[in-house]
Amino acid sequence: MGNAATQADFVASMIRQGVLRFGDFELKSGLRSPYFFNLGNVSGGPELAELGGFYADAIQASGLAFDVLFGPAYKGISIAVATAIALAERGRSVGAAFDRKEAKTHGEGGKLIGAPLKGRVLMVDDVVTDGATKAEGAAMIEAAGAKLAGLVVALDRQEIVADGQTAVERLKDRLGAPVLSIAALPDVIAYFRAQDTDAPSENLNALLRHQELHCR
Repeated sequence: MGNAATQADFVASMIRQGVLRFGDFELKSGLRSPYFFNLGNVSGGPELAELGGFYADAIQASGLAFDVLFGPAYKGISIAVATAIALAERGRSVGAAFDRKEAKTHGEGGKLIGAPLKGRVLMVDDVVTDGATKAEGAAMIEAAGAKLAGLVVALDRQEIVADGQTAVERLKDRLGAPVLSIAALPDVIAYFRAQDTDAPSENLNALLRHQELHCR
């Protein structure tokens, strides 16, 4: 989603912040991967502002119509807040909401915090693994009487998980709503191709092997 320059900038930012790392990692699925993506490493004010800007730009480019942002706990919380701030800077005022893992029994109570979930709700999160957290979020949105407008994640790994489908494709069918990403594995590969002007780097070769073996 978005133009190549924006995607290359996003990949460069994620590498610079230590969100996108390279080596030998075991994923939640048990698959070995030459890269790992962890938005939890984004913690500083300027870095969160930059991240929110990438989400805001991708959302505006998508043309999705929505009224409220929702970030599922925990990583989705900071993403929703940062994105709402970035959208406000671009002249679009929307509320942000998120959930607790456990319902609060005192004070205001309940599981939901922030803006009321009403109208069309756009969910934002980091990546798609098994989709369970996103499905729970969609159920909360529906229970509140709102409609899920879609989901925007930072990176689509494009790994095939079952029946020839990627995790994002399977989740799209499960939610019955669009699932979009700021960048995908081909954008990471394109970034390294642009950097490796003389010969392919070890990281690029590892990404290409992984893509050939495990991805769409």
